[in-house]
Amino acid sequence: MTLKDKVAEALRGVPDPAVGGAGRDVLSSGRVAGIVVKEDGAVGLVLSVDGLARAEAERLQAAIEVAVNNVAGPKAARIILTADRGAVPAGARPEASTVPGIRKLLAVASGKGGVGKSTVAVNLAVALARQGLAVGLLDADIYGPSVPTLLGIEGRAQLENSRLQPAEAHGVKALSMGMMTDPKKAIVWRGPMASSALVQMVEQCDWGVLDVLVIDLPPGTGDIQLTLAQKLKPDGAVIVSTPQDLALIDARRAVAMFGEVGVKVLGLIENMSGYACPACGNVSDPFGSGGAEAEAASIGAPFLGRVPLDIGIRTDSDAGRPGQGRAGEVFAPIAVRVAEVLGL
Repeated sequence: MTLKDKVAEALRGVPDPAVGGAGRDVLSSGRVAGIVVKEDGAVGLVLSVDGLARAEAERLQAAIEVAVNNVAGPKAARIILTADRGAVPAGARPEASTVPGIRKLLAVASGKGGVGKSTVAVNLAVALARQGLAVGLLDADIYGPSVPTLLGIEGRAQLENSRLQPAEAHGVKALSMGMMTDPKKAIVWRGPMASSALVQMVEQCDWGVLDVLVIDLPPGTGDIQLTLAQKLKPDGAVIVSTPQDLALIDARRAVAMFGEVGVKVLGLIENMSGYACPACGNVSDPFGSGGAEAEAASIGAPFLGRVPLDIGIRTDSDAGRPGQGRAGEVFAPIAVRVAEVLGL
């Protein structure tokens, strides 16, 4: 069987979303045509997005990329999108993805450590998955990976056919350096090594088809953040900050960095926003109040919501139970807003 035949066979396993219950695939329906295999192994094809909403078109493009790359090799797929004029709803034509099979890349960042960014990233990913989206979570904090603990993942990441296999927990596919190293040993790498590891974890992982890959960035504005922005080109970034002035100063630096590298800041989330005493019920603001919302207004970005300083969120996070109880209530509306501004 030639490579072209293998590609065609793989595409017969991709259903056409516009055909309904007829069970037709993208080849038999004529949605995919013009399959060409070049000398360098690249596979070219033409994909018509007629009659599809933007989300449907993006998911179909991602599914075709995965199907072709699985038989022809990583990044083999070269897709030309076509549509008859007037046949596609406004804004339906999908943009090319920087990572095959993944519709959107979302960076979760902070200007400084200690603001609960990883807890926010994990609970946000779980909340997005509960909306019915296919969600991945990459722990890009090479030196201090915490996603395995927050998701309750134990054991090492597996390697199949030279591809890293993400673990799945709470409806989210996850990969972290903490799943590939001894948790008792420090990772002592220079910046370029850490940046290279990040790109490999994104591009050499078998993510499958994802609506969104949430990337939990390390705090600050260093090599890893710049590598992500320049090589992976995320579709947007969410900034996490506490309400206090000291954290907001560093949050501004993170906003400025993303602006300089052309990544849109989708909004701010205020963490540790208010504390309700479990004994007396009184509400206090140990870190201040409203700082992140005011900062969002000053830079013209959406304010995505507040996360309280809540012992239930802390204990469930430490125990690897994200999205439970209070966290589920708080992050559900935040995830809805994030999905809207990200175009999911």
